[in-house]
Amino acid sequence: MADKRTIKVNGKEIDVEPGLTLLQACEAAGEEIPRFCYHERLSVAGNCRMCLIEVAGGPPKPVASCAQNVRDLRPGPDGAPPELLTNTPMVKKAREGVMEFLLINHPLDCPICDQGGECDLQDQAVAYGRDGSRFEENKRAVEEKHMGPLIKTIMTRCIQCTRCVRFATEIAGVDDLGLLNRGENAEITTYLEKSIESELAGNLIDVCPVGALTSKPYAFSARPWELRKTESIDVMDAVGSNIRIDARGREVMRILPRLHEDVNEEWLGDKSRFIWDGLKNQRLDKPYIRENGKLRPASWDEAFAMAAEKINAAGAEKTAALVGDLVPAEAVKALKDLTDSLGIKNRDCRQDGALLGGERSSYLFNTGIAGLEQADAILLIGSNPRIEAPLVNARIRKNWLHNLDLKIGVIGEAADLTYDYDHLGESAAAIGDVMAGKGDFAQALKAAERPVIIIGMGALAREDGTAILAQAAKLAETIGAVKQGWNGFNILHTAAARVGALDLGFLPGEGGRDSNAILDGVASGEIEVVYNLGADEIAPEKLKKAFVIYQGHHGDHGAMSADVIFPGAAYSEQNGTYVNMEGRVQQTHRAYFPFGDAREDWAILRAFSDRLGKTLPYDDLFALRQAMIADAPVLCQLDHIEVGAGIDLSKLGREGAISDAPLKSSVSDYYFTNPIARASGTMAACSAARNAPMAVAAE
Repeated sequence: MADKRTIKVNGKEIDVEPGLTLLQACEAAGEEIPRFCYHERLSVAGNCRMCLIEVAGGPPKPVASCAQNVRDLRPGPDGAPPELLTNTPMVKKAREGVMEFLLINHPLDCPICDQGGECDLQDQAVAYGRDGSRFEENKRAVEEKHMGPLIKTIMTRCIQCTRCVRFATEIAGVDDLGLLNRGENAEITTYLEKSIESELAGNLIDVCPVGALTSKPYAFSARPWELRKTESIDVMDAVGSNIRIDARGREVMRILPRLHEDVNEEWLGDKSRFIWDGLKNQRLDKPYIRENGKLRPASWDEAFAMAAEKINAAGAEKTAALVGDLVPAEAVKALKDLTDSLGIKNRDCRQDGALLGGERSSYLFNTGIAGLEQADAILLIGSNPRIEAPLVNARIRKNWLHNLDLKIGVIGEAADLTYDYDHLGESAAAIGDVMAGKGDFAQALKAAERPVIIIGMGALAREDGTAILAQAAKLAETIGAVKQGWNGFNILHTAAARVGALDLGFLPGEGGRDSNAILDGVASGEIEVVYNLGADEIAPEKLKKAFVIYQGHHGDHGAMSADVIFPGAAYSEQNGTYVNMEGRVQQTHRAYFPFGDAREDWAILRAFSDRLGKTLPYDDLFALRQAMIADAPVLCQLDHIEVGAGIDLSKLGREGAISDAPLKSSVSDYYFTNPIARASGTMAACSAARNAPMAVAAE
């Protein structure tokens, strides 16, 4: 084990990597080391001194274990392994002294502090502190800071660990926070009185080890021990972040990230974290039918009867089905089976019109989210990952920070992506220039061993989307983006349900219409009935000529055009399967029951099939999932992706003319991308704060 080094921790021998800090080495040996400023994903600051330990035979004073590496240790007498001691009287006294210093100015806010019960300072004061203080001076007070609608500040509690500053600068990539002044006057502050302009700002709450930064929407709402905690999956984008839903009764009180190294690490986007108030606003909790131009509450029986009558009268040729962005795979499978039994071929899961499908790897993020850290050249086409998938953008930034040779190019709108890049042009014509080797970036892309091409919905959801896809595939072939053990051809999805629906084949049948053709058919009168399963991004006026059966959970765009409404369950209210952009199958778990008469999506379709005389062959979720897996066997492999799978690039897209129109991100406002977000007051406040004009001081 030449690459490892033997050390002793409290008399126990252990082999560790020389690059580990002493703190990590002690924890590898099973010893707990207290800390405030140290965080595994941030740079080392070494300014809280809580992690002090003793090095046997070393200096006659404690050592900050976070700031020294194993390779720096000298061997003991006769070449004996160096020894670390974590519980000697010297260490105990040193930690008590540090804790005493940290509490000099800390207010006695525990009874009213939202961090109570989850506070590192509270826990470590009990475990490592003294039972009294020798300081009798008055405590200092610090003015509160404005950090926007998400973060509540009580800066008197701050212990200057600088975790928030390092997170904002290193992970989020914004320079909005810093430490001013020295000594007793030191304070963390925003440089300007404005919101922190990051889609990852909520993570500042998680990294703060005290109650200085807490959640403003959650303030004074609940204590952690009151909440029922449910592990689930986020559906605000196609990343599939692992989350924990904390609910009290039928009300979600907060959403927190769970650790998943390959997906979201331990971070979470602000929309995913703070949309929980939208889960209770503008909800559809009973069936409705439209009479004399107005919707009125109805019974399930009435709603089913009217919907079935219209479908039977229109017939399969004049009926269509659309699937939205937040729908679990179980509901997609149920609707697919129902349309098959009725002979309906006009159906689509791509409400934005992006014509993806076919071979599975042709519509996946094949490199994998974690795989982005291995790339040595990245080309973004028609995508702004900062607002489409903030955690994918954070991975790219992570690679950019640690790999000085990484080259990044962008074809599309120029935006602040939190890292440097070469802007190659606004239109898709620039793909041809890169293929021809024009410019430094094109040469770097061709020379790269692990090149990555990322195509966003801004490029694919256009009339010339298939032509752009074909051109991008040609470029990938030219530079060798797909080879043995590496697939650098990636589609950046924005819809959580899209990949699962494509896996299940919810696409037009032979001779059937896709989403754009369905809307054209509605306008011309050729499509008379549309079953809209949660497709809320279609403008209501585009469906007004058809009879619309809407199944969803919010009174949003879909409900505005509806003639019959079936109230469904949100992602937090049902057990569902979702497939993220990289093809990883994950499942949500019900945190509480749906509101009112609302039911799980698959159960509504099963009951409706009965009324249509085409009863679906499953009566419970297990049977449905068995049928779903038989249809798409990949759905049985939970939390698994096939990295580096091959792909036939020559079959992607269709040759055709490419428009000179500039490529724009498919997301215009990060905070308003789906019905849950649009129902959230917190998201509305965030959007208003982000778009507010910045005050300029008078000269």
